[in-house]
Amino acid sequence: MLGAIEAGGTKFVCAVGSKPEDLKIIQLPTTAPGATTASAVAFLREHSGDQLQAVGIGSFGPVDLCPSSPTFGYITSTPKSGWQNYDFAGAVRTALGVPVGFDTDVNAAALGEARWGAAQSLSDFLYLTIGTGIGGGAIVNGRVLHGLLHPEMGHIRIPHDFSRDPYAGSCPFHGDCLEGLASGPAMQQRWGVTPEDLPANHAAWALEAHYLALGLANWVCTLSPRCILLGGGVMRQEWLFEMIREELARLLNGYVRAKELTENLDRYVIPPKLGNQSGIIGALVLAEQAYQQHLAPPVPTRK
Repeated sequence: MLGAIEAGGTKFVCAVGSKPEDLKIIQLPTTAPGATTASAVAFLREHSGDQLQAVGIGSFGPVDLCPSSPTFGYITSTPKSGWQNYDFAGAVRTALGVPVGFDTDVNAAALGEARWGAAQSLSDFLYLTIGTGIGGGAIVNGRVLHGLLHPEMGHIRIPHDFSRDPYAGSCPFHGDCLEGLASGPAMQQRWGVTPEDLPANHAAWALEAHYLALGLANWVCTLSPRCILLGGGVMRQEWLFEMIREELARLLNGYVRAKELTENLDRYVIPPKLGNQSGIIGALVLAEQAYQQHLAPPVPTRK
């Protein structure tokens, strides 16, 4: 019996189970850190009894993923009010007394798609979410890419033509980074309505496809993923995928000679198979990993 938490800026998704088919799932609003965590812990306790073996957390960030850091498991410099420097993993571990796996929400979603979703046969791919924010998780040689901390793909800098788009950007740190120009809140601030309320023929979508394709072109040329999965609320407009593919092909201009990019873009830039459950199912993978690491014998040290 494993617990899973997908922590988002506006809602928490919590689950208990052992595999996607048997999960008991609940959604909670994201309020103050202590109150939200307490509600999540109460749900996990109620639905697991005394059988809970581990918990996996996929969290909004930035977060500290360095095991040797004194703030490992913390949410750090987030713009989310009240959540800065919060010991999230530690609070859950203390409350439940079980091993806790911890990673970003998009890394968790990538793990979910790798295990049970659209990327089961792939050793190298990207998972990106375009919604309240923009974030990305990379699987490289079958492992989640962490690096110094973790990738912040939503905060890359992309060309911004102010004559075409005079909007200054919504990111409190960078203004017109990718997230500042192409996230759901950026679209709403620019156009005055939510993305789901914009008609398909609105000029907003050509601009959105352009910005997202700029991001994808950068990652194609730097990480060379075998596939790119695009999830999140903005991507629920299914016709947006084709606009992004066409713009990506235009930007790459035939430079990267791979048939996935020249002939099969409809199978290269795709939606996640697990839909809006990629993150919570990936948190289940994190819980499983934490449980296995807890059971592993210690590595002997040389004298």
